[in-house]
Amino acid sequence: MSGLLPSVLLLALPGLLGGRPRYEPTWASLDARPLPTWFDEAKFGVFIHWGVFAVPSFGSEWFWWYWQKEKREPYVKFMKANYPPGFSYEDFGPLFTAEFFDPNQWADILKASGAKYVVLTSKHHEGFTLWGSKYSWNWNAVDVGPKRDLVAELETSVRNRTDLRFGLYHSLFEWFNPLFLEDASNVFKTRKFPTSKSLPELYEIVTKYQPEIVWSDGDGNAPDTYWNSTGFLAWLYNDSPVRDTVVTNDRWGAGGICKHGGFYTCSDRYNPGHLLPHKWENCMTIDKRSWGYRRNANLEDYLTVEDLVKQLVETVSCGGNLLMNIGPTHDGRIAAIFEERLRQMGAWLKVNGEAIYETKPWRAQNDTVTPDVWYTFRPKEGKVNAIFLNWPNSGILELGEPQARLAETQDKQWSEIEDIDIIAPLASTLTQQRQNY
Repeated sequence: MSGLLPSVLLLALPGLLGGRPRYEPTWASLDARPLPTWFDEAKFGVFIHWGVFAVPSFGSEWFWWYWQKEKREPYVKFMKANYPPGFSYEDFGPLFTAEFFDPNQWADILKASGAKYVVLTSKHHEGFTLWGSKYSWNWNAVDVGPKRDLVAELETSVRNRTDLRFGLYHSLFEWFNPLFLEDASNVFKTRKFPTSKSLPELYEIVTKYQPEIVWSDGDGNAPDTYWNSTGFLAWLYNDSPVRDTVVTNDRWGAGGICKHGGFYTCSDRYNPGHLLPHKWENCMTIDKRSWGYRRNANLEDYLTVEDLVKQLVETVSCGGNLLMNIGPTHDGRIAAIFEERLRQMGAWLKVNGEAIYETKPWRAQNDTVTPDVWYTFRPKEGKVNAIFLNWPNSGILELGEPQARLAETQDKQWSEIEDIDIIAPLASTLTQQRQNY
């Protein structure tokens, strides 16, 4: 009978291989995968939108679509005023030069920001890949423009110089790719584009760069079955080189956002202001109007550091992560305004990081008496952090949520207040004062 034991164990545990769970290519199975703990502990990441759209650097990273498809007047006028007749979007490719791109400098700025992960746009909806993809011939950063593998360079610097997790954004669809347009005209009953372009790219970047965040976007109104998203994710979770640590978002097909995936994004700049039952991320921009770099941005278009800290505190108090976006220039620079904001965030987190990193939502997310007071909880220490964003006019901070509890010894009883750290608002010097409540 002992000879039958191995086969009995295999039948009893069909989802395990060497003690590791195996995930089926179904949402029921994939959604049951526990989110790797590092992501919830990290709380703060930096998004980088970089591509050929940084060459015109006008209006939005959706420049090509607004100019050629929607023919929005400001974009049409901009092209007529500044470029010769017949100039195409593809002609911007050689002008995406990145001559000032210093990945070590970028990594040092990212480290100074206090962020724990970074997500780079490996390919946006324009289809231009920042690496020399075999599946994007003559429309990638190795063949055109910089003649450099920008993904590899940043990945190496981030991993050699920082403790940030490295992640990659990838757009499933491409606005004007003929194969995608053909599939769309067939109501996605044909699958030429995902099988020959999008899916091979995803396997390529995961195998080559081993990103610990795969940030998908741009379903092109096609269902996840068209993209074979569940098949890719099953491979990612079961057999990829990052299967133990990788996290994914929820943008894998039309109708799936905020329903399926590792963490939920729900929409751009999503900030519900209340606790959610599922891990989520608020992806937002320092430039209020664009994800990509804009030469025509004004100072008031950029969020202040006070705005950004408020977003971080509100997001973390409600169980989310903040993914804060910058847009580098076509020549590879992180503009001074973005660098300043990143370093300001790092200065605040250097003092107050223990109220952010590795925290959990408390029983109350914000205070019921004083506005703009948000709570986080450190389970290891059993400590609550009360983060207030504005000085009370009275000079006295009144909190409604902390509760007195009865303590006692053999000789007496007394009331004591829950152990709470008070995190003061930003001062002009970005230094903070802390005290025990």
